[in-house]
Amino acid sequence: MQENIGAKIAELRREHNMKQDELAEMLGVTPQAVSKWENGASMPDISLLPKLANIFGVTIDDLFGVNNTPKPDVQMLPPEKRKSFDEMILRVRVSDGGDKVNINLPLPLIKIALEMGMNSSMGLDNVNIGKVNLSTVDFSRIIKYVEAGVIGKFIEVEGSGGETVVIEVC
Repeated sequence: MQENIGAKIAELRREHNMKQDELAEMLGVTPQAVSKWENGASMPDISLLPKLANIFGVTIDDLFGVNNTPKPDVQMLPPEKRKSFDEMILRVRVSDGGDKVNINLPLPLIKIALEMGMNSSMGLDNVNIGKVNLSTVDFSRIIKYVEAGVIGKFIEVEGSGGETVVIEVC
C-alpha cells in the first residue's frame, strides 16, 4: 500500500530530528499546517514540494512514495545529514526461529564501555548462530565507522536452523 505524503513528511521530519515548528519556519507556513499534512487533513501546496524535497534530501517522487528503490543496507551520510553521535542507537536483534531478543543500546554507552577496557566483542564471546561465533564482531570498529558517517545494517547472519542476528546502527 502506498503511504500518503503527510505520513512521508512526518517520517522524514523525524529522521532529521526536526520539530514541526522548525519545518514550518523553513517553509514559511504555520506549525498547524505541518500538523494537518502529517495527519492527512490537508496537503502541502504544490509550490512547497521542491522545498520539502530539498530540505529532506529526497526527490518529489520520494515524497509521494513513487520511488520504491530500497535504501542500501549501509549508507555513508554526508555531514549535514548525520544525527549527533550521542543520539544514535546500536540495535541487536537475535531470533532462534521462536524466541526473539531485541537490544537497543546508546552508542555513547558502548563507546564508554570500550574505553573502560571491555573487549571489543562486548561479551558476545560465547554466542554462536549456526556456524558463526559473534566474538568476531568488533564493536570498536563499528563505532569508528559510525563516527565517519556510516549507518545501517552492519551485520546480518542467518543460521541453517532459522536463527538470525542483525546488528544495525540508526
